[in-house]
Amino acid sequence: VQLVESGGGLVQAGGSLRLSCEASGFSLDDYAIGWVRQVPGLAREGVSCFMASEGSTHYADFVEGRFTFSRDNAKATFYLQMNSLKPEDTAIYYCAADLSSYSNCVDGFDSWGQGTQVIVSS
Repeated sequence: VQLVESGGGLVQAGGSLRLSCEASGFSLDDYAIGWVRQVPGLAREGVSCFMASEGSTHYADFVEGRFTFSRDNAKATFYLQMNSLKPEDTAIYYCAADLSSYSNCVDGFDSWGQGTQVIVSS
C-alpha cells in the first residue's frame, strides 16, 4: 500500500492549489480516503474524508466551502482542490486512508502519504 502526494507549493492568499494523491495497493471504492494537515508542533487535523459506500464527502468546519475533494478511479488518484487559500491554511498536507476492516470516516485514518508542504503568504 502506498500513498504519494504532489501539488503543494507557495501561493498568495486568495490563490488556489490542487493536491493529488496517487494510491496503490487498494481500491478507492473500498476504503475511506481523504486529507489531513499538520502544522509542525501541532496535532494533525482532518480536512476531508470520502467513503464510496456512503457517496458523500465530509469536510472540516474550517474548509467553509473553499476545498473540494474528487477522485479518478481509473488513475487510482484522488485530489483536493483548494481555493481562496488563507495564511492559516499553511501546513503539511497528507493524503490518507483507513484500511481497516471497518473503514469509515469517523474513526480516523491509519495510513498516510509522505506529505506535501503548502505555504500561503499574506
